[in-house]
Amino acid sequence: MRPHLPHLNEVMVAGVLRHVPEYARADEIYVQVARAATARAMEHFVQMIADPETSWDEVHQMFFDVGYGEAIEGRGLEHLQNAMRISSRIGWRYLSVEGERLGKPRALISLLAEVNFAYLDQLASAAAQGYARAREKTAGEREQRRARLLSLLLAEPAVLPEVIAEQVSLAGWPMPKRLAVILLQPRPGGGGVGPTGLPPSWLVGVDRGQHCVIMPDPDGPGQAERLSVTLAGWTGAVGPTAPPEEARVSLRWARRALDLVAEGTIPARDPSRLAFLVRAEEYLPGLLLQEGRDLARMVASRRLAPLTDAGPRQGPRLAATLLECLKNGFNATDAATALCVHPQTVRYRLGQLHKLFDFDLEDPEIRLEMMLLVHTWMQDHAEPSAG
Repeated sequence: MRPHLPHLNEVMVAGVLRHVPEYARADEIYVQVARAATARAMEHFVQMIADPETSWDEVHQMFFDVGYGEAIEGRGLEHLQNAMRISSRIGWRYLSVEGERLGKPRALISLLAEVNFAYLDQLASAAAQGYARAREKTAGEREQRRARLLSLLLAEPAVLPEVIAEQVSLAGWPMPKRLAVILLQPRPGGGGVGPTGLPPSWLVGVDRGQHCVIMPDPDGPGQAERLSVTLAGWTGAVGPTAPPEEARVSLRWARRALDLVAEGTIPARDPSRLAFLVRAEEYLPGLLLQEGRDLARMVASRRLAPLTDAGPRQGPRLAATLLECLKNGFNATDAATALCVHPQTVRYRLGQLHKLFDFDLEDPEIRLEMMLLVHTWMQDHAEPSAG
């Protein structure tokens, strides 16, 4: 068999280039690699016939490297496997013809066919291992780059746009026009493991020790339902939709919304929901009050001092009535419905309120201010049953 190997090697490589389009367009360097790998495999095949104890190490490493290279070049493993099958078939046909021409027994030729295909399986296995190793490494590097990109997008102060653009390219992440940042609380028994099975277009990482996700196009069709299903079992906060250059702003409000959950300002989890995700934009008054809570408390203690002076029982009732009147445009009937009392009770309390304060409670110019101040005052002077 040895004298036939140089010619057979050329026939096998030519057959692969002719029948596998992906390799027909390959450059000369790749053709040289294919020729070297084929030649070494055939030499090893013949040597194993001569000496079954011949080591596999060198050939295994060579085809491991070939598979690794295919992954790095971005070609699919099926193209390599197809090329190996074609070259093996060409080699077998050539050797079977030569065997018959030389008058070799058919039993020997049949045995040679079995050995040939078994040998192909070994080479294919080595190439698949190399391919898988490269994919694992590439995936790991991609995740590291994406985690780095997430950190840059959320950095305070903002990172230069050209730095972001470079990392976007390295991470292979399609930059969306709009995004939202989601902060997640660890699930009970989760062991600190972050969310899995997320769409590849989402960025996942950690910010200040908390699991963090950047969701592209959060307001797109079906995204709300997808979010609930994808993050089933998690508690978290979704920041407002923002352009990528303001991702850190979306993160800031997501974090503050999560603080409202922690302090109980936002109601506890609804067990009927797949995921308990608070949207920051739905709790704007609470977030604004949280931002300026100290100032609001100081102003409320002065402006609403008459409520405090009314006592621990009457004060909260009057405050609740005032708040509902502010919400309902001082419509006594609607306010009474919200408070579950008679409209006449609301009118009576409203009369008391007008006597307590030295300014017009119904002045549109101060209505928004009063709603914020009354809400703050009620948090500090809550009565369990202030109906």
